[in-house]
Amino acid sequence: MERQQRGVDAARGPWDFDGLSQLWINEGGADERAAYDGDSAQRIAADCDLFIGELHIVTAEQFSVVPVPDDPSVRGKLLKRISTLKRKPEVSESQFRDKWEAHRELVGKMPHVCGYRQNVVVSREWVKGTPCSYEQMPIDGLVEIWFETNESLVDAFASPEGQRTQEHGRTFLAEATAFRVEEHRAI
Repeated sequence: MERQQRGVDAARGPWDFDGLSQLWINEGGADERAAYDGDSAQRIAADCDLFIGELHIVTAEQFSVVPVPDDPSVRGKLLKRISTLKRKPEVSESQFRDKWEAHRELVGKMPHVCGYRQNVVVSREWVKGTPCSYEQMPIDGLVEIWFETNESLVDAFASPEGQRTQEHGRTFLAEATAFRVEEHRAI
């Protein structure tokens, strides 16, 4: 994973990941029970033990702002970046959510954005299965954003719309820690 901020002038936080995994679960459905209970959960945990040193988990509510192309031949050519976000100390969780909701519209107006999702953190586990406090894992949100190239990413943030977006971000964000990732779908 590339760890350059590219275009974003926010402070980089301390996070350093070797990989990020995303699991989508329909709340209250059979897949939620399978992910947390029974044989499937035990098999997943046993598999994780084979190759993961430290595993930290956040559960998030996702908002699709700019839909990501479904076509794998298109999506596979896009550059994907995930960023962790931490709010300023004087900004409450509720204020963060309000400001980030307003931020959606600004990002949606930036040129070259091929996809954009906001993931608002609703719970945290420093150790799998054990909830932890915000102070132990101060991540308020995760951003997923897609561009065609590194150049289009930099151009997007340098544009007037990108500058307005960053100016707004400085009103509520203490850190934005970006990682360029390669997406590999397992299921």
